This record gives sequence, C-alpha cells and structure tokens, in this order.
Amino acid sequence: MSNWTVVIPVKGTESAKSRLRASPQLALAIALDTVVAALEVSSVLVVTAPAVASDFESLGARVLLDAGGGLNASIGQGIAAAGGGPVAVLLGDLPALRGSELATALKHAERHPRAFVADADDDGTVLITALDAADHTPAFGTHSRAAHLALGYLELNFAVDSGLRRDVDALDQLTALASRVGPRTLATLAAP
Repeated sequence: MSNWTVVIPVKGTESAKSRLRASPQLALAIALDTVVAALEVSSVLVVTAPAVASDFESLGARVLLDAGGGLNASIGQGIAAAGGGPVAVLLGDLPALRGSELATALKHAERHPRAFVADADDDGTVLITALDAADHTPAFGTHSRAAHLALGYLELNFAVDSGLRRDVDALDQLTALASRVGPRTLATLAAP
C-alpha cells in the first residue's frame, strides 16, 4: 500500500453520468470498479451521496457524505478530510482502470509537488496529485487539462489507451472499453 490517500468524488444520484445516458446502476457499477482498483494500491476516501455510501463502505473505502456545491466543492471537501500528506484526486468514471496503472502514476507523482494525468481526449483531467494536500487547487470541469497546467500541475504522460486515461462520458467511450471494464460494470452491461 502506498502512503497516498486517494479522494474519489462520486455523484451517487439519479442524475449521475447523465451525459452517458447510463442507468443509476451502471453509473454506480463504474464508480465501484474504479474504487476497487484504487483500493489495491492506496487508502480511498469517497465523497458521495447517502444513498450509495454503504456500497463504497462495504468495499473498504472511507466515505464522506457530499455537502453539495458541485464537483470541485466535493473534491475540496474530500481533500480537507484526507488530512495532510500526499493526496490524489481520481475521478470515479474509469471502468477500465487497473490498480497497477494507478500505482505507476502515484510512483511518478512522488517526484513532483503537484502533478496530473489528462484524459484520453487531452482536454480533461482524470487524476491530480499533491505531495501536501494543502497545495491542491482542483479545477475539474471543461478544459481542465489546460486549467491544471495553468495552475502549475506537471503533466504525467501515460499511453492514451491506459485505463487511467479512459474516463467515460459518452456511450461510444464505454462501448470501446467493453472488453476491458471491471466486473461490476461488465455485469451491469450484460444485464437485460
């Protein structure tokens, strides 16, 4: 286990992954698979809604109830609760993530005060890291790659087909990953 705390924001409501047009069950399955991969290498703090909190607690994650205010507010809440030391923020929509990929990213991040990994489109961000939690300035949202670069986060380079870079916001993105997704996502996709 690494000495990182990984904060994962999960909407956990009926409107989760609305752009994907996913059912709440599929959105939850994707988030659960992401958290399972992260738990292989680090302690995990999930910021989410009360309705799904127990799903993440049963995996061994620490859970903080989302106070609202949007994605960056939820992330800030998680960072504050994580305490000092190295804190990473990982998005919860990475159904093909492998623990080994996250472990490699965190190992590289240990060499830099702040770092990030862009999504496969090179427009968004899937992971930000800071050796000191107090140094974080999360700027997730539209064009977050450029925002994190402007804030002084160093970009870590990973192959575009890495599960770490393959967040899903559209059905075609999920379909392209179908053979690589985690077991909960796969089972939910296969359900009638």
